Amino acid sequence: MTTVLKYFSVYILSGIKFVFGPALGIIAYNMPIPVVIILTAFGMMTTVYLFTFFGDQIRKYLKKFRKEDRKVFTKKNRQFVKIWRRFGLKGVCLLTPLILTPPGGAILINVLGSNKSLIIKWMWISALFWSTVICLLASYVEGFRELIER
Repeated sequence: MTTVLKYFSVYILSGIKFVFGPALGIIAYNMPIPVVIILTAFGMMTTVYLFTFFGDQIRKYLKKFRKEDRKVFTKKNRQFVKIWRRFGLKGVCLLTPLILTPPGGAILINVLGSNKSLIIKWMWISALFWSTVICLLASYVEGFRELIER
């Protein structure tokens, strides 16, 4: 597999499910830690930017393909609101890479009406923090590496 394709796969996976990027980059591809940290953070933030700035257009486009309106008070929506009330913007941003996934966290924060500049600021902090932590764990903690390799 070419180097560019490896970098691109780490970048894309980080935008979909955050922890897969460092696992793939560090463990499977044996990439340098700083490269994986940057690719992981940028992958997550690409998703966040897409949903923050184009979320309304995406929602309108997807609504054309739905046959009926969705329920507002679903179990999943109630869980999102519970997380939002308990942790607020900063908490949701910090939980996004680990629990909610980048698309899930970005959608949640934007639907609940946060300031876009604050969303971007706290998501960058979260992305850089968690990509560094997960990459270092994958590189230096042998038990973590074995857990992911299974």
